[in-house]
Amino acid sequence: QLKEVHHGDSFFDFYEFSDGPDSLGSAGYNTYVSKQKAQDLGLIQVVQEQGENQQDGETETYVVIKSQPGKGPRDSYGNRFRDSVRLEGKRRFDRGLIVLDVQHMPAGCGVWPAFWTTDEAVWPNHGEIDIVEGINSQDVVKTALHTSEDCDMYAHVPRWEWSGEWDTATGIPDTYTGQPNTNVQVEADNCWVMAPHQWANQGCVAVAQENGTIGTSMNKIGGGAYVLEWDPTNGYIKSWVFKNGNLPKNLIASMNSADNQNNDVVPDPTTWGLPYAYFRIGEGSGCSADHFLNHHIVINLAFCGTVAGNRFARDCPALYQQYNVKNDSVLTCNAYIDSNPEALSEAYWKIRGVYFYQRG
Repeated sequence: QLKEVHHGDSFFDFYEFSDGPDSLGSAGYNTYVSKQKAQDLGLIQVVQEQGENQQDGETETYVVIKSQPGKGPRDSYGNRFRDSVRLEGKRRFDRGLIVLDVQHMPAGCGVWPAFWTTDEAVWPNHGEIDIVEGINSQDVVKTALHTSEDCDMYAHVPRWEWSGEWDTATGIPDTYTGQPNTNVQVEADNCWVMAPHQWANQGCVAVAQENGTIGTSMNKIGGGAYVLEWDPTNGYIKSWVFKNGNLPKNLIASMNSADNQNNDVVPDPTTWGLPYAYFRIGEGSGCSADHFLNHHIVINLAFCGTVAGNRFARDCPALYQQYNVKNDSVLTCNAYIDSNPEALSEAYWKIRGVYFYQRG
């Protein structure tokens, strides 16, 4: 059953705007601004363009979310954080099917966009579900769950239920020597943010098998759709990615139905093929359903920080050498973003719509 359609001129009515610095946990090189300031700076827009599948004279409506260099004085550390946007959904939920239909997503070195759900006030106790999280020039989409203790997927996820694979962790310090061990790769199938033998806050991470499912590669083909189905009653969380031109007919029909407000077609994931991500929750699993409660949707555009910043030296080695600051990956990433390179013109969201459904 359709509950909300976030589309066009009413899109931002479904969200609160975070106003202030990034969270300590993310520590992005950005400052989030209010709705009024975002409008004044041109960081949020609703645009109409000729759609590739539209008849002559017909247009498609998109929501654009972007950033710009900060205008204020530098702080005592020499930082001038980039002005950006973080949207936090007004609706809270414990289950549902969420569709992100996106034409362009932020991409490139130093860029860290995300479309996710959480209850940050008590994090990690009510969990976090990362549906789309682009990190630097990442090319393969992943879904990650981050939880409190006792949420483990090991031996609970049937191989025939999904097409992807678990992310891995390597170089974890040896229990006895403390030295990084690069000879062993461990599957990241424990969702606890402090799980031993995984990186801190790695969580359980399912990776799509197909390349070109996030970032620049998706943008070149006009984007696509990302779908999350969270169903504690039936005991699972699933994710799909569909490239533009390859969306299931039922999904297209359900979004068109929602856009036209007749609601006579609803998503039927059983007709879509296997999800690339499958997480078992609830009774009989290694993760009770109450690890995920009271979520809302978050859409944000961050830069550098604890993830894209820490990975900058590895993911973007040429830029790391060019902008090197004290051989520090995060500081170097910040310096690169501070230079406002032309590449940041690709760091914007262009969203056709967000659709939220729940079983009746």
